[in-house]
Amino acid sequence: MTAERTYTITELAREFGITPRAIRFYEDQGLLTPDRAGRARVYSRADRTRLKLSLRGKRLGLTLAEIKEILDMYGGASNTAPQLDRFLKVLGERRAALAQQLEDIEVVLGEIDMLERQCRDLLDHRTSDQAQNQGT
Repeated sequence: MTAERTYTITELAREFGITPRAIRFYEDQGLLTPDRAGRARVYSRADRTRLKLSLRGKRLGLTLAEIKEILDMYGGASNTAPQLDRFLKVLGERRAALAQQLEDIEVVLGEIDMLERQCRDLLDHRTSDQAQNQGT
């Protein structure tokens, strides 16, 4: 019988490009539950997968509570439909929020364009006014 592959906090931190402190924070939030070998944390393949999915969720802009809820729904169950339905709902909400942010950014960029044009026009008028005043 082969022992399951385990990971140290240092290995996971290096693999995912995060600090051990960040991993401990995810533990505090209940996203990871490593075993202990004395004082050392021992992470299972499931912990590694949960960390990977947690980091992906953070990149998508999900809250830790949302990530935990989705991960906790799985728990090795053979029926993943509830988890997938919830994930689709969260993704839809995130997509709508990002679409609104994109729209807001486009409005602000339009305002910046207008203000830049106004500033350039004012500078052009001042330059031409100065040239006229020097010519007289």
